[in-house]
Amino acid sequence: MLFCSLGRATLRKMALSAQQISRWLNSSKLSSFMTALQLRRRFQRPETTLSCGVFAQPRVSSEGCFLQWGFRTYRTSSLWNSSKSADSSRQEINCAQSTLLPSVNEPSQRTPKIPSLDSELSLEGLDDVPPLSPLQPISDDEAVQIIAGPPLPPSSVTLRDYVDHSETLRKLVLLGVDLSKIEKHPDAANLLLRLDFERDIKQMLLFLKDLGIEDTQLGPLLTKNYAIFSEDLENLKTRVAYLQSKNFSKVDIAQMVRNAPFLLSFSVERLDNRLGFFQKELELSVKKTRDLVIRLPRLLTGSLEPVKENMKVFRLELGFQQNEIQHMITKIPKMLTANKRKLTETFDYVHNVMCVPHRVVVRSPQVFNTRLFKVKERHLFLAYLGRAQYDPTKPNYISLDNLVSVPDGIFCEAMAKASVRDFEKFLKTL
Repeated sequence: MLFCSLGRATLRKMALSAQQISRWLNSSKLSSFMTALQLRRRFQRPETTLSCGVFAQPRVSSEGCFLQWGFRTYRTSSLWNSSKSADSSRQEINCAQSTLLPSVNEPSQRTPKIPSLDSELSLEGLDDVPPLSPLQPISDDEAVQIIAGPPLPPSSVTLRDYVDHSETLRKLVLLGVDLSKIEKHPDAANLLLRLDFERDIKQMLLFLKDLGIEDTQLGPLLTKNYAIFSEDLENLKTRVAYLQSKNFSKVDIAQMVRNAPFLLSFSVERLDNRLGFFQKELELSVKKTRDLVIRLPRLLTGSLEPVKENMKVFRLELGFQQNEIQHMITKIPKMLTANKRKLTETFDYVHNVMCVPHRVVVRSPQVFNTRLFKVKERHLFLAYLGRAQYDPTKPNYISLDNLVSVPDGIFCEAMAKASVRDFEKFLKTL
């Protein structure tokens, strides 16, 4: 049984309304309908979709032994309607040659199956447009529209020229690192330009934060100790573990790193030698040595020459005993690294001009941490008022610590028993 696709011209002639088909079928005899139904089941073929959206199904009549065509509408596709004109013409020719319908008993020929919308003509395949190749030639107009970024300078005296090209530098700036100070050291600038943020810097930042360094403190710390990025992370962890083994708490270590950014850049051997030096040279206990370097961690990172020189000054030039030196430096650790000239001038004025004995100076070492002109101004004002009395065993005693540490208002009211205006007038006479 042969089914062919009907062309547009044939469909136009054979199209019947649904009402006409219903009236014609009702006029057939019941026996003819039963015979047609039996023949249909016997010679049933796959249903064929017509090109113009008509669904053709064979219906057989017993009286004339011919096929009846039933029609119903079928959803069409815009893609199928846009088939080539050559295919449509070929379909019309084939249908024109089949004007006589074949007999029921004749062997049928299979017609080619028309592709469905869901199988062969997938719209998704149309989206698979191959990407443009970077080697694909472009026109002159397109080439003119391309905007190239500024080239990377081969050399420069400032890191500012490289910030736009380096993700590492941009993120360091966001952390608060001052590149203007780092670029003064050419080796440091070259180091930063070779670093990768994810590979070389990220883990270092996490280590510092875990140690107790705040986000706002990372910038100043890395500005001073940019060389920490060249250190192995495991070595840094080893140095922290060493300090913890010496009973330094994590809070103490974080405070020491903030005040002495180069602390973790020193090896365990050097840290151990420094701690041993201060314990032996100053004859301090382990606890006092630990408290000393916590308050002034630069003792572990700075040069030892100023310390050795000042120890000689205290003993030989100023005449202090070992226990007196221990007492003063544990209260004012900066005395170990203070300028030698400042120490001698201050002691000379306090001891020889103000007539303060050694034992009183030892009790008030803060005087060595104060500007000498301030000590002179206040002492001269007290002497002018007749109140310069620094012996604790006598009445109206003036403590050296209070003399140099309190503000002018308290000094005038509590010690000089005068007004601030009087003190300012006196300073104008000097």
